[in-house]
Amino acid sequence: MNADDRNLLARGRVATRLPAQNLDRARRFYYEQLGLEPVDERPGGLLYRCGGTDFALFESTGSSTGAFTQMGWEVDDIETIVAELKRRGVVFEEVDLPGFRTEDGIAEIDGNYPSKGARGERAAWFRDSEGNLLGIGEPVAAAAPA
Repeated sequence: MNADDRNLLARGRVATRLPAQNLDRARRFYYEQLGLEPVDERPGGLLYRCGGTDFALFESTGSSTGAFTQMGWEVDDIETIVAELKRRGVVFEEVDLPGFRTEDGIAEIDGNYPSKGARGERAAWFRDSEGNLLGIGEPVAAAAPA
């Protein structure tokens, strides 16, 4: 197997799939709270596009545990976005654990994503109408070399 054979998926686009027990309720949440409209609709599914990347909500009898972040957006100004989403009724997770705490829904995470040239990330999490845990992150730039 050569290197190109091992990297078959590296050239593919990644798209998230999120389960929804009630697609109409999910559509309302994504429109009213997040301001998103589907770019395509098929029986049992809604397709959304954000920043050139797709994600789909699909009708499912199963549900997410919500125990981990299933999808996230990388943004430039997390404070403004969190404030606007709160105004629209989005409820952010509050966490108070040793070494990991949110303040007004936003956590400071040191050492996250060093491969992106960031020294950390500011992050916030909320659940959609179907219990899927979604995140918002703003990379914190690495300090310039002295």
